[in-house]
Amino acid sequence: MLVVCCLAGLLSGCASSDAGPGYYWQSVTGHLKLMHAARPVQDWLDDPATPPALQHKLQLTQRIRTFAVTELGLPDNASYRRYADLQRKAAVYNVVAAPALSLRLQQWCFPVAGCVGYRGYYDEAEARAFAAGIGSDLDVAVYPVPAYSTLGWMNWAGGDPLLNTFIGYPEGELARLIFHELAHQVAYASGDTVFNESFATAVERIGGARWLAQADETARQTYAGFDERRKTFRALTRETRERLQALYDDATLDDTAKLARKAQVLHDFRQRYAGLRRGWGGYKGYDAWVARANNASFGAQAAYDQWVPAFEALFEREGRDFARFYDAVRALARQTAAERQAALQALDPAARPPSTL
Repeated sequence: MLVVCCLAGLLSGCASSDAGPGYYWQSVTGHLKLMHAARPVQDWLDDPATPPALQHKLQLTQRIRTFAVTELGLPDNASYRRYADLQRKAAVYNVVAAPALSLRLQQWCFPVAGCVGYRGYYDEAEARAFAAGIGSDLDVAVYPVPAYSTLGWMNWAGGDPLLNTFIGYPEGELARLIFHELAHQVAYASGDTVFNESFATAVERIGGARWLAQADETARQTYAGFDERRKTFRALTRETRERLQALYDDATLDDTAKLARKAQVLHDFRQRYAGLRRGWGGYKGYDAWVARANNASFGAQAAYDQWVPAFEALFEREGRDFARFYDAVRALARQTAAERQAALQALDPAARPPSTL
């Protein structure tokens, strides 16, 4: 039963106190199917049926995996030594929800993982069915997740595998994803999604830059185009998020006026995105996100970058030494949420505390 609870709470990354047996069952069986589909990377490389492009990517992941250990001090264990083709586009599908006039995400709680701002499903139809039943008074979004971490709990069973859902990423982005997921095995604060994701994002950015510095010019150029689009898009979404937050905080407006202005802010966001997209040579990677953009999707995005500058400042404070940096992060994870927030706020005074989101 303990194993089942841990799987339900950690593998899908979400659960709720009122979840029924069906939810726990899909969490456990979904992950076990994923693990069963995984085979050692060397088996795929030795298999003549493996396409050359996939063989190249798998060989690349193992170089990235070694780099993660030797250069970034990330865990040396079974994770990302196996590969699985799930025959679908995402590892899991997350459901997020937020009030009509707030960016604060609905929380679902579980005794092992703590409270998190999302609820995950291995089947997209099940995720959308749950989302449809949440209620019309909340903004709801369903989004695909290419990878998730079991926090190292499943390394005894083969660890987190490489997946078809992200193996095709450009080299720089593939490296960043692996660094991000391995970082979750270094430190985890139960119930503090913003802390956990911001830390992992900081590691992926620092590690990704180091990987690209020693990669070939083709990899750097390919990633540069990819990253420039992402930075431009994130700047737009961050500005929009700040506009929405300021609107919701405005005590001079009633709810009717706020809803009207919210619609205008989102309209402006989509118009500006259309302008950006015209200069991207047909790239459509953000179209689906923009089409469904609402409080829930903006709130979910905030969790991944809220404290990144603070963690980057902490890395500098620790002399850019990964062992010291990780020790400092683990010490923060052991503190109370209020203590962590105060420490991170001191590292990045310009950041808006998550409690205001």
